Amino acid sequence: MEELIMQIIIDAGDVRFHAYEALNLANEGKFDEAQESLKSANEAMEKAHEAQTSFLFKEANGEKVEITALFIHSQDHLMTAISEKNLIAQLVEMRRSIQELIESR
Repeated sequence: MEELIMQIIIDAGDVRFHAYEALNLANEGKFDEAQESLKSANEAMEKAHEAQTSFLFKEANGEKVEITALFIHSQDHLMTAISEKNLIAQLVEMRRSIQELIESR
């Protein structure tokens, strides 16, 4: 169980890393690279969801899942990472639109 929890935390950290990398790239005008970083963030998010889903399957199959502080931390970390990634994806698109407007003048 602790291994799955740590995997969620690691993957959530990867989500955040790639999302902020995308934002930095967008701010430099490197939009294609920013999209690749967002793709990597989504892949890390999928891995975290797979680990999280394994807990849900255990519960659904009647296996008791112990709720520890580390488990709660992993869920909080993942939720925050997903929220940040979603907001950053919108910021990247906004930055792209602004750049296109500037270039069209």
